[in-house]
Amino acid sequence: MSDLLERLRGRGWRLTSQRRVVAEVLDGDHVHLTADEVHARATQRLPEISRATVYNTLGELVSLGEVIEVSTDGRAKRYDPNAHQPHQHLVCSGCGTIRDVRPLGDPLADLPADQRFGFTVSEVEVTYRGLCPSCA
Repeated sequence: MSDLLERLRGRGWRLTSQRRVVAEVLDGDHVHLTADEVHARATQRLPEISRATVYNTLGELVSLGEVIEVSTDGRAKRYDPNAHQPHQHLVCSGCGTIRDVRPLGDPLADLPADQRFGFTVSEVEVTYRGLCPSCA
């Protein structure tokens, strides 16, 4: 489970009822919801929450570095609360399901020096693609 709520409290981020509900909806393992999915789940808990509030809150969380925007194959952006846990993504090419994975090894070390073209590489993004059991 992500520790999003604890991280936000630790930062002193003002947790209004709307912000708290958005954070609660995002909290968990393998959570990669679209903004519309966050809004739908948030309205179940707090019916008066507006779509604009959800979008604004997601934007703030991304700006703070507490949530990662994940874009895959032109689909709607998804929001990942596991911003502080190193991981990659496994994406179903059929339905778009995303799972967090933690492969062994260091992908940064796997890039040979002669293929870095003088770059100082600070991070690596790897996306694994395939079909989930439901789509296979």
